[in-house]
Amino acid sequence: MNILFLEWGCFGKVDVVFTLEQQGHKMFFFEHPDYLQRISPDFEAAFDAFVEENQIELCFSFNFYPVLSAAAKKHNLDYISIVYDSPFVMLYSYTIINDNNYVFLFDRQEYYKLRNMGITTVYYMPLPVNATIIDYLLTKEYDQQKLSADVSFVGALYHEDHNFFSKLEGISDYTRGYLEGIMNAQLQVSGYNFIEETLPKEIIDDMQRIVKYDNSKYGIETPEYIFANYFINRRLTAIERRKLLTAAAECAKLRLYTLDKKAVIPNAQNMGAVDYYSEMPYVFHNSKINLNITLRSIQSGIPLRCMDIMGAGGFLLTNFQADFLDDFVPGADFVYFEDAKDLVRKIDYYLTHEQERIEIAHNGHEKVKNNHSFERCFEDIFKILSQKR
Repeated sequence: MNILFLEWGCFGKVDVVFTLEQQGHKMFFFEHPDYLQRISPDFEAAFDAFVEENQIELCFSFNFYPVLSAAAKKHNLDYISIVYDSPFVMLYSYTIINDNNYVFLFDRQEYYKLRNMGITTVYYMPLPVNATIIDYLLTKEYDQQKLSADVSFVGALYHEDHNFFSKLEGISDYTRGYLEGIMNAQLQVSGYNFIEETLPKEIIDDMQRIVKYDNSKYGIETPEYIFANYFINRRLTAIERRKLLTAAAECAKLRLYTLDKKAVIPNAQNMGAVDYYSEMPYVFHNSKINLNITLRSIQSGIPLRCMDIMGAGGFLLTNFQADFLDDFVPGADFVYFEDAKDLVRKIDYYLTHEQERIEIAHNGHEKVKNNHSFERCFEDIFKILSQKR
């Protein structure tokens, strides 16, 4: 089959292309600057010409893009998308109901939310991972001194350009106090996010006075969804990550691998960013403990970072996410912490119980290799497509 792959600098391209080519498909790479637009005549015209020239039979992208869905529907082409970002507002575009869509979500709660709205084009599937690449990488020379740690954290701290909350300067003292109150309450709760449902109209109206959001022409997302997930939950994540990483750095040697080279966590060493393909798997494999602190907008799903850690054979210590329990066993395949105190206790324990730590990392690696490979992922996807046709 001739498959169009939408280019946009996504993670996972190498793995998808390798897997689909191994299955006998031919890949064609389509790139256009308007891929993020809800409607684009220029995108549509370029897509039309590309499809005709290359006799495209199927479209694929990481994350869901309305312009691609609409353009593919025009040509009666099925469109597969695997969504790994959260929040991802494009899921609330009117085009999500197009019957050519097969949209795979890693967050079961997000899946239920859309399904309960009557949207039948979405499916739940944990994210796939390439769990064999680490075997190849370990045969190559690499900077072991840089790419190893007692305890590591790879990710954003959300106080840089991701911090939309700072745009809300000018809201009333009442609104600010209310938001601080619900954020403080949410920080005490793990496994359930109530921010969106606790934003009354008067609070939304005051935030809208400062940052206006209305996209009803193109989708069904509400201002409550936007403010909760893109503003407040990111701010919550910034607060939580700083608190937990500060606690971790007080009890162990912590290395941060983050885009913000100027970020400071007391007692931690900032190593800067690492490349997703050529460096990050080494960090995960060579860290005694890999920390994950999930972005608060991910309701129950297993983040890509967790799958990548286990895929590289690393030991995963993470906050609790309910979807783990569908596929993994706590204490056997991964370990979760409940709060800062529990995090410190478990870091201390697993740093001093090497054999137990190694066994857990091995078990997690075997689970993702056997059950969540890209090969298995696409076998399941194409089975769904064949049943719908």
